[in-house]
Amino acid sequence: MTTSVTRPLTVTARITTTDSAPTAPDTYTVTVYMNTHDDNFDGYQPHHPLAAATHPDGSPLRLVFHASDRIHDHQRAASATFDVGNHQRADDHGQTWPGETLRSVSVGDVIKITGPGHWIIHLRIDPFGFTPVPEPTHLTALAGTRPARHC
Repeated sequence: MTTSVTRPLTVTARITTTDSAPTAPDTYTVTVYMNTHDDNFDGYQPHHPLAAATHPDGSPLRLVFHASDRIHDHQRAASATFDVGNHQRADDHGQTWPGETLRSVSVGDVIKITGPGHWIIHLRIDPFGFTPVPEPTHLTALAGTRPARHC
């Protein structure tokens, strides 16, 4: 014998709101400019030629750090960049420094940081910290320069 069971009607609706949409975290995007001058380890001077760091295939190398308790200002982003450039860690996307084709980040190099509000600051790497500098104007290609290990 079979018994019938009555079930109430169920309506399923999907409601999307702008509050539930995932948002990308604020990020610091960093480009390292390698000082290619003969005296690069004595520090950066505005007349020194700089070359943007690249991947082995020549594509631009951009490091990305998510804004967090650890990275919350340009100084912390610069410090994290220095760590990546010296093979101590990866950026927040798992990207490491291409050490086989590029020397480590050093005193005399310049770091360009684009912050969460799309502001930009350029910092030179000093023996003990970072100092803001004007946007470099003497840029050159990396291939064939001293920072490139294999030309």
